[in-house]
Amino acid sequence: MWKNVFTPKKEIAKPLYSGAGIATFLLLLLVWSVLTYGGFVNALFLPAPDKIVTTAVSMFQSGEILGDIGISFSRVLSGFILAALIGVPLGMLMGSLRIMEGAFEPIIGFIRYMPASAFIPLFILWIGLGEGEKMAVIFFGTFFQLTLMVMDVTKNVQNELIEVSYTLGAKKLQLFRRVILPASMPGIVDTLRITFGWAWTYLVVAELVGASEGLGYMIMQASRFLKPDKIIVGILIIGLMGLIMDIIFKMIYRASFSWMRKEGS
Repeated sequence: MWKNVFTPKKEIAKPLYSGAGIATFLLLLLVWSVLTYGGFVNALFLPAPDKIVTTAVSMFQSGEILGDIGISFSRVLSGFILAALIGVPLGMLMGSLRIMEGAFEPIIGFIRYMPASAFIPLFILWIGLGEGEKMAVIFFGTFFQLTLMVMDVTKNVQNELIEVSYTLGAKKLQLFRRVILPASMPGIVDTLRITFGWAWTYLVVAELVGASEGLGYMIMQASRFLKPDKIIVGILIIGLMGLIMDIIFKMIYRASFSWMRKEGS
């Protein structure tokens, strides 16, 4: 069972793999418990685990948190879908055509280093304080990285596949549709999984200004009234939502590209 545990690039037993993750969570919980129940940290700064559970149960029972979860999820999903609808085809074109890479890679590579939060005043000026401004923050935070990652995935399509397709008489449009797209899809799905996780990290920033509901708004309100238990509950829910979507993307990947595992084994 313990074979290959410290051997690079080797598979290990699934129970051991899962157990390592569980052990890490338990270790974090243990440290948290020691700090809070042992009195090493003031409850105003870090509430005990049972206080977090009690607060979460109360918020779900009252229903106050359900609406915040729904509106935040819709904002993240809307901003991310818009980024994917533009970024995936643009990234594929940049990875396939040198003229497209030359035209867009420098400007996208430049803008991606700019923090999305710095553009909030401009988004408010251009779009207003409605849902569009919040979607714009999430879009801005994910679009540029997503596009460049898709470009790299497309550029890694084997040249042999393309040369063979030309030899067999494939036209340029057929090359995109029947060779480049299928060969890129596993990497594109994995890129979407990673960048959707990033989209969640911009949620609180998106809901900083002009929001009256949502998890980010709830966290900011809790900070104003010194309620760290609600802050932690909000953070944990955001993390849990991101984790659930990550698992869904992994399930889609395994179901759609099962041949990748066989090929790598």
